[in-house]
Amino acid sequence: MKISATIITFNEERNIARAIESLRCADEIVVVDSGSNDRTVEIAEKLGARVLDRNWIGYADQKNWAADQAKHDWILSLDADEAVSEMLEAEIWQLKKNEPSADAYTMPRLAQYLGRWILHSGWYPDRKVRLYDRREAHWEGKFVHEGLVVKGKVDAFEGPLLHFTCQSLSEHLRTMDRYTTLAAEQLVEQRARITLTQLFVKPIWEFNRTYFLKRGFQDGAEGLAIAWMGALYVFLKYAKARYMLPGRQ
Repeated sequence: MKISATIITFNEERNIARAIESLRCADEIVVVDSGSNDRTVEIAEKLGARVLDRNWIGYADQKNWAADQAKHDWILSLDADEAVSEMLEAEIWQLKKNEPSADAYTMPRLAQYLGRWILHSGWYPDRKVRLYDRREAHWEGKFVHEGLVVKGKVDAFEGPLLHFTCQSLSEHLRTMDRYTTLAAEQLVEQRARITLTQLFVKPIWEFNRTYFLKRGFQDGAEGLAIAWMGALYVFLKYAKARYMLPGRQ
């Protein structure tokens, strides 16, 4: 069993070295860059990755293309701000030794937010399918929140995939602005009907769900920030969609 690791990048000089250095279990590393103007490409090449340049079309399309360029059928897909933990790495080495019994594998994703590992707030275990046989799976999703669709059997790892998210609230707000625009565009394409009730009720529900039902209060001040930001995300998504829709509702 040989594994090709794939990473899609754009201006990820802060993260790319950590991601690549965690991929000791991979037999090759393919980085697909979409025009970075920082040191992302330079760092990736110095660390032995094969770097390819491709214009950005969308998350799912970029990840499918990256998998198509790989030498091996088994793909380990990472985002640039993620890293394979030592526990997960050991499980992958064991899988390579014994041969896979499934067509794809999920792994829990453990996020670090404002310097704290988040164990509640609906952020953990946040299982993702990231190791897969490309002959049995492909990425779908036009705008945001792309997902891997697997035709065959899916098994699970216990070791976490580490996710290094925002280091500051300002960074979170910048990221949220980009993602809420994509989410709003998706709502517009779906011809969703956006009401004033949704604009008020859904953000409140999101805060209560995250902070109370998902026990965000156990994540301290960071959990409170996650709940507030989650509510703001929902409001901005619907508010942007409302102003994008023809004949504003």
